[in-house]
Amino acid sequence: MSLALERLVAGTPIPFAGNRVTVVSPELAERFRPGDHLLVEQVSGELLLIPVVDQQAASVAIERAAAAFTALSAVSDEAISRFFDLFAQRLENPDAWALIETANLADIERAKARGRSTTRLLADERMRRDMIAGLRAWRDAPATRGKVISSVEHDGWKVEQVVSPLGIVAFVFEGRPNVFADAAGVLRTGNTAVLRIGSDALGTAQAIVTHALNPALADAGLPVGAVSLVESVNHAAGWAMFADRRLSLAVARGSGRAVSQLGSIAQQAGTAVSLHGTGGAWLIADCDADAKRFAAVVRNSLDRKVCNTLNVCLIQRDRAAELVPLFLDALQQAGTARGQGCKLHIVEGSESYLPGDWQNATVEVYRAEGYQTEALAEPLPEAQLGREWEWEETPETSLMIVDDLDQAIALFNRYSPQFTVSLISEDAAVQERFYSAVNAPFVGNGITRWVDGQYALNKPELGLSNWESGRLFARSAILSGDGVFTVRSRMTQVDLGVKR
Repeated sequence: MSLALERLVAGTPIPFAGNRVTVVSPELAERFRPGDHLLVEQVSGELLLIPVVDQQAASVAIERAAAAFTALSAVSDEAISRFFDLFAQRLENPDAWALIETANLADIERAKARGRSTTRLLADERMRRDMIAGLRAWRDAPATRGKVISSVEHDGWKVEQVVSPLGIVAFVFEGRPNVFADAAGVLRTGNTAVLRIGSDALGTAQAIVTHALNPALADAGLPVGAVSLVESVNHAAGWAMFADRRLSLAVARGSGRAVSQLGSIAQQAGTAVSLHGTGGAWLIADCDADAKRFAAVVRNSLDRKVCNTLNVCLIQRDRAAELVPLFLDALQQAGTARGQGCKLHIVEGSESYLPGDWQNATVEVYRAEGYQTEALAEPLPEAQLGREWEWEETPETSLMIVDDLDQAIALFNRYSPQFTVSLISEDAAVQERFYSAVNAPFVGNGITRWVDGQYALNKPELGLSNWESGRLFARSAILSGDGVFTVRSRMTQVDLGVKR
């Protein structure tokens, strides 16, 4: 017999992970109210309180999505294509965009007042163009619902494997308004989407829903709730959403502990996940690296801060005298292009390769809270090589001098987020050996900034997944809308005499 949880008592032991125990704190016991939900995150044992209002907000959105998923089975692929086109048209409309832009500027001002990063929050013209292009790419993408991908013929009967919609896809993402256009891509294969955005961008998200998304759904004849926003600024709403067993896929975009926590919650509920943990690209200069290519790659991988921005550079010792000055110059050029200086973290033991004017200089670094005077080059313990530098306007990277390529590969596999890496080498055999040995889903020989679904594959991405927890089963680390499907089996019998 099960009973509803009406109260929490401080000091109550709560078992988790089979053989571990966490304890209810006095603060948690005081906050709990009847109707609230309590989750035990099975990796850390953290007790997560979900107030009833956040539980209801998530549940209502998922109920709408479930109803919309059923209704979408009767909606034509042409109507879905029409939705993408209408959504794009709304974003192109100057009046609609002006309202979205006003909401976005208000979000940015509130974020700045709280000392929050606004690097990815700005809904500028570039983001607008990318959203429109992404929506039109889904409009023009071939419909795959009902596509037969294989057929096995038997005497008197056959079995077909058929692409079918997966279900409800839930998204939790930080302050990047363009994710709305990316997430809408799941409709291409007949799925529905529920989204929760961080508080920094909630106003922008609401404006996109009101002035572009909902009108496009209505005009195309798609069901209400096919793409919906959870109206809550609280993290608890995201926990409630990912704990709901009605989800078919949970996508968390962002970085750090919050993403892994959400993934753990969804996995506890038995839901498949797509997670992007820590960003930050790595670049390795081999002993036969072309100097011109190396300098161009550094400079062009630091144009702005996103997950695929150059974060760590490893240079082989035999080439350090030539390539370190080129690296520093390219780093400075990247800062100058933004009207800024630059910031370097030099791994302990590599400091002697820096010019004297770098070792004792200071720089004005633009942080979320404003400009700060800092050392131009700071020592960094090797164990901190995996740290992602979340810079605002001042390009920031780490640098280490290594003995050889084997050491570079070992450092990447040990410390990196196992996300993206480039090797500058003119030797095809070395490139092949590197590709086989390095544990990254994204490997290249040039700029790191290519890692983006829309830029690389002409498909708006739903998420980029790291390999920190092992390689992904039967799919790329770029998840896109047309990759969200299941395969159903359909049997057709012709001969009535068929029997086992």
